[in-house]
Amino acid sequence: MKARMEMKVRPEIIISTVDSERLEKLLDSLPNNEFIGKVELESELARAKIVKPKDVPPTVVTMNSTVRFKVASSNDEFELRLVYPKDSDLSGKTLSILAPIGSALLGLSQGDEIEWPKPGGGVLRVQIHEVAYQPERSGDFHL
Repeated sequence: MKARMEMKVRPEIIISTVDSERLEKLLDSLPNNEFIGKVELESELARAKIVKPKDVPPTVVTMNSTVRFKVASSNDEFELRLVYPKDSDLSGKTLSILAPIGSALLGLSQGDEIEWPKPGGGVLRVQIHEVAYQPERSGDFHL
């Protein structure tokens, strides 16, 4: 039997024009070796459907969204707010976009599942259960 090396097809992701521009600037500001998942995040941004903030569907994970998700390897469920590194804190309620799971969540919709490379090898399988809060859905277009 052959070992399967391919990753599952990744679900479509949708990103707002505001998030896309801010993330491009963030990635451009980072030295290449500072952020291990830089290539993966750049490829996700490149394949994303980019829409105006008002056109983001209400069940899509955007920056500053609070999302309930499960990591398959742990069976633990989390509810965290996806934030830019400057907004990350020690409260245990935020998740930086530069964390592997943070990069994996961006642009996914409720019910989506994705496999994402872990630093050091292997993959994380993440499933979105609910987008509890989304700035665009609430009319907060300038966070």
